[in-house]
Amino acid sequence: MWPPELPPLPALTRAEGEVIDSYLAVLDLLGRINPARGTDTYGGLRAAQALVGKTTALRDALALMHARGESELHAGTLAQALRVLDGERRARLISVPPPRA
Repeated sequence: MWPPELPPLPALTRAEGEVIDSYLAVLDLLGRINPARGTDTYGGLRAAQALVGKTTALRDALALMHARGESELHAGTLAQALRVLDGERRARLISVPPPRA
């Protein structure tokens, strides 16, 4: 049996796609750095070092959109793309986990 098919990604400009990809990469790294979820300092250190490059890519994608005159973020469309790409689960990794019973 095949897994359920994911809904299609909404139509995005290349810059919007880069914003989404870079944003999710930053979330993933922040999740690895999160001291409430981490297991070792070396993994957090490596993620923190990589964070610089990913935030630069995010900044560059947003700057490109701005330079092209794309002054609005279409939040509904971008939120749909984030949901398809598992952004809700990835965003939860940066929060403090609930206390254990």
